[in-house]
Amino acid sequence: MNRRSRGATLVELVITIVIISVAIAGVVGAFALISGRSADPLNETRAVALAQLYMDEIITQKYDDQTPQGGVPRYNGGCSIGPEGSETRSTFDDVDDYDGLNDSPPASALSVLSGYSGFSVAVTVVCAGDEVGLPVSQAKRIDLTVSAPADSQFVFSAYRANF
Repeated sequence: MNRRSRGATLVELVITIVIISVAIAGVVGAFALISGRSADPLNETRAVALAQLYMDEIITQKYDDQTPQGGVPRYNGGCSIGPEGSETRSTFDDVDDYDGLNDSPPASALSVLSGYSGFSVAVTVVCAGDEVGLPVSQAKRIDLTVSAPADSQFVFSAYRANF
């Protein structure tokens, strides 16, 4: 029998097994890294949608409690922050009422939102007219922080001018 036609030796089999093991370990490591972050884009998208929902609700409110419906004539008082009296979210009627709002889990003005477990929303409102070239009392900045699962935080800001 010819020596060249006998098959693989034990050394060749061991080397082949080692090479295949190293390749599989690399592929499994890369897969674990990718799959561990697969929820990040989904959480980012949900955070943006949640922020849009809250900002839409806040921005549509009056500038100040004293502002007439429609905003005319313009409110000429100072810049006050915080709810007046014992207002609740369903009775908020101006932008600064939302200052200090912390929702966990997030909710609309009427009910808890489904599909947002692990998310929370915090709102801060400050007088900030000077940041946009107006007198301080003529604009309010709304800062909205959405906390997503896995300790991700997204901060959104908008201005509401006195008009």
